[in-house]
Amino acid sequence: MAFVNKDNLTQLAKARWETSHSPRMREVMTKLVEHAHAFVRDVNPTEAEWLAACEFLARTGREFCDDRRNEFILLSDVLGISTLVVQLNDKKADGTTPNTVLGPFYQPGSPEMADGQNMAEGIEGETCYVHGNVTDLNGTPVPNARLDVWQADDEGMYEVQLPEITDPRLRAVFHTGSDGKYCVQTISPLGYTIPMDGTVGDLIRGTEISHFRPAHIHFIVEAPGYKRVVTHLFRKDAPYLDSDVVFGVKDDLIVPFNVHDGGESPTGDKVNGPFATVQFDIRLEAV
Repeated sequence: MAFVNKDNLTQLAKARWETSHSPRMREVMTKLVEHAHAFVRDVNPTEAEWLAACEFLARTGREFCDDRRNEFILLSDVLGISTLVVQLNDKKADGTTPNTVLGPFYQPGSPEMADGQNMAEGIEGETCYVHGNVTDLNGTPVPNARLDVWQADDEGMYEVQLPEITDPRLRAVFHTGSDGKYCVQTISPLGYTIPMDGTVGDLIRGTEISHFRPAHIHFIVEAPGYKRVVTHLFRKDAPYLDSDVVFGVKDDLIVPFNVHDGGESPTGDKVNGPFATVQFDIRLEAV
């Protein structure tokens, strides 16, 4: 029998996980053991430090995860792991709108809204119309594409961060018309800080890392016969584009916001007062 010592422990642990019934589980778990052991050997934590790390993870789940918040997603985001997973899996053809991180504030079940309807009804902020075309890579319009859209409010907060708000707010589902066009009325997004009241905030405060995200709006776009896109729209010249705490910014997703003193909106309505328009075209790859 081979008893454990510091030289053979990693191989013994890998051998045990090689008994996994699923080939994929076997691959994942043996690699996890290999890399986790290499990390521990590299940093050589004290027992007190390792217990503190375990308590950090326990507290993350115990105090900061529920059906409205998942601190583990945020931890994955700020470590760059979420973006790395996206990039490793984003194998779409050139020209497709790139995928980005889903983020910790997505909620399913957003209300359906008509083209051009205001998903920011009753919320303060600069009126903004986001409109564009959903096409395939040849420029052919994609009719009835589903756009699930969500964003933070004028104070940089999502409704899932506000216990007093239980209904969906600043999130909605839109559909393209037969011509592949869509229009969303909302408010111009602002940059905001990630939640700093949890375990991730504790980590960030011990560094010089910026805890801000640049101004953006989230999209999930899908249509039958096409690959789903999970992406962001980022405001050109917004602060923090070059230091996004979750590494989500990509050149193709940065777009200008054109501000008007008044006039006709993309829906054809007359607007009395300032408003912004954003052209954001989305390109889907066929499956």
